Amino acid sequence: MLLFDSKRITLLAGHYGSGKTNIAVNWAKYLRETIDRVCVADLDIVNPYFRTKDSAEDFRQWGIRLISSEYANSNVDFPALPQELYSIVDDKSFHAVIDVGGDDRGAFALGRYVPRILEENDYELLLVINRYRPLTPDCESVVGIKNEIEAACRMKFTAIVNNSNLGRETTAQTVLDSLPFAVEVSKATGLPVKMTTVEDRLYSELKDKIDGLFPLTLQSKLI
Repeated sequence: MLLFDSKRITLLAGHYGSGKTNIAVNWAKYLRETIDRVCVADLDIVNPYFRTKDSAEDFRQWGIRLISSEYANSNVDFPALPQELYSIVDDKSFHAVIDVGGDDRGAFALGRYVPRILEENDYELLLVINRYRPLTPDCESVVGIKNEIEAACRMKFTAIVNNSNLGRETTAQTVLDSLPFAVEVSKATGLPVKMTTVEDRLYSELKDKIDGLFPLTLQSKLI
């Protein structure tokens, strides 16, 4: 049984470096534990370095379908998206996880699929925030990025994922210190905090201290 509610389509968006891709990988694996047909779609046409395609072999082992541009995992920044992305909205037998990409430029790529997603109305658009990134140090900057992404993709966010971390320097206290920031962003945007993520090495230390804690296993390329 899934501990977190999920929609058929989960979209992850936020600022560069907020950790969307790693969450997409882990969320897809989490869904696959109880759902037979899961796919991950990589719409990140902005950042060619850290993509869901880096976990392609993991997806094969887990039985998860991966949809990504042929230019993914290269240094070619080319806005080419595969035609099979339409299967996300056409084939409702799949639960889909979509890595939207960074900022409003990445969100533009989502635009062509939005009318069908809205029509079905079985989705969540999650705002991934990281308190410790240099361009999102305060609530005001996060709200600005939120508004830019919503305008670009013509969809509204439905909830927040607090993914505040300092990479390998993250401690349990690092995560605990980020909670007031997540609450501040929630109050400013009117969005609930769906979950707080933490690297799996810290999960046992924090699971009884934070509600809605979701463990992450880092992509091998990020370790």
